[in-house]
Amino acid sequence: MERYGGGAIIVADYDSAWPRMFEQERAKLEEVLGALVVGIEHVGSTAVPGLAAKPIIDLALGVNDLNEAEGRCIAALPALGYSYMPEYRSWLPDELFFRKGAAGPWTHHVHVMEPSAPAWQRRLLFRDYLRAHPDAVEAYVDLKRTLATTFKDDIAAYRNGKDAFVQDILTKAAQWRASQSQRS
Repeated sequence: MERYGGGAIIVADYDSAWPRMFEQERAKLEEVLGALVVGIEHVGSTAVPGLAAKPIIDLALGVNDLNEAEGRCIAALPALGYSYMPEYRSWLPDELFFRKGAAGPWTHHVHVMEPSAPAWQRRLLFRDYLRAHPDAVEAYVDLKRTLATTFKDDIAAYRNGKDAFVQDILTKAAQWRASQSQRS
């Protein structure tokens, strides 16, 4: 059973500082990694206005070639306080995962991946759908708070408890995106 590492899972009310925290971190990552970076997106719950979240800024950092970027990211990101988490490779096979801060609560997660990767596309689709659908945000907040209360410090159970909701939203989001494309 994977534990959060710092006690109970905390789902905090939305903080309007989160977008600014993303922008500050984006600038630092671009400075350290330079031309390796092809894009950085604010993803995860802190990227959705009004959505309660574990207060961790998730950044999707796009690179042209994950294999070529691996050594450079592993060497450069510790200077910004990040630790590479190679054990996540089995769970997140198309990305490199880094955490910043003391174990639970971490302050930032960086997901290094190619923008063509399905995980990149899913993260943006999920974020964009929630940004456009406040009713889905409200339902997600309720679910997250219930799961945090139920599973306390078991992050795997918390994450797994969100799976059906996330899949349902991704299905709706794909239909929503397709209907938007037809209107254009």
